[in-house]
Amino acid sequence: MGPGDGAEPKGSPWARGSKPSAGLYLVATPIGNLGDITLRALDVLGHADLVACEDTRVTGKLMQLLGLKAPLSPYHDHNADKARPALLARLRKGEVVALVSDAGTPMVSDPGFKLVRDCIESDIPVTALPGASAVLTALQLSGIAAERFLFAGFLPSKGAARRAALQELAQVPATMVFYESPHRTGESLADMVTVLGDRMGAVTRELTKLHEEVARGSLAQLAQRYADTPPRGEVAIVVSGPGAGGPVTQADMEGRLRAEIEKGLSVKDASALVAAETGHPRRDVYAKALRLFRGGNEE
Repeated sequence: MGPGDGAEPKGSPWARGSKPSAGLYLVATPIGNLGDITLRALDVLGHADLVACEDTRVTGKLMQLLGLKAPLSPYHDHNADKARPALLARLRKGEVVALVSDAGTPMVSDPGFKLVRDCIESDIPVTALPGASAVLTALQLSGIAAERFLFAGFLPSKGAARRAALQELAQVPATMVFYESPHRTGESLADMVTVLGDRMGAVTRELTKLHEEVARGSLAQLAQRYADTPPRGEVAIVVSGPGAGGPVTQADMEGRLRAEIEKGLSVKDASALVAAETGHPRRDVYAKALRLFRGGNEE
């Protein structure tokens, strides 16, 4: 029996009034809007014997806002090796331990995978509670194809190392998502133009919060926009994948348009096809096609 079968197994963490069965629960928390907490998350956090978190101050404030009380224990990059044995000991005793990050889904840019790995090796149950994710939210709002994507985390802070990292990713046939600090956003975008070519991109900030903003355009346009005025708040950058053979030049685009129209496609249909293949905005490709083939079959 699986999700959606209509019946709740005994000890289900979403069963009203019951304590979840023992094990590790990976609990997603809001990335900005408190209303994005899930009912399952509320139930598990409310019943947990312990909540392991990156920063007890951040999670403590969240618990207070949600009206929940549970012991908190820090679990982060700097103490994970020392803290993990104690967490495993409590789990082996049959306790309910919830693992949260400061915001969003655990296991994304945090040390949680080592705890999960050790639980799996010790036959300790592990359950994930889906919820808010900056990666997926950025993808949704970017306007860039997301059938295949790669989360690339944070790029190195130094220019040479950052460009080397981008070079390793240059031919990955997928949309990419990066986390970035606001004050390095302009520099990173400029390096992306240099290494990846002028692909389409989106800079998202303060997702789900009051001042949520998504800037879309070519990487060159975005680099210019943020060169002297860094964005504020938490930033995620979405970059389209490479075109066939690498970044698409204007000559390449004209050639593709011409080839499709010669096959009998209308200007409109040819533009839609080339836009999908290259990641360029459909309106821009259509405008170029009209300039090149004005008088042709536009429908």
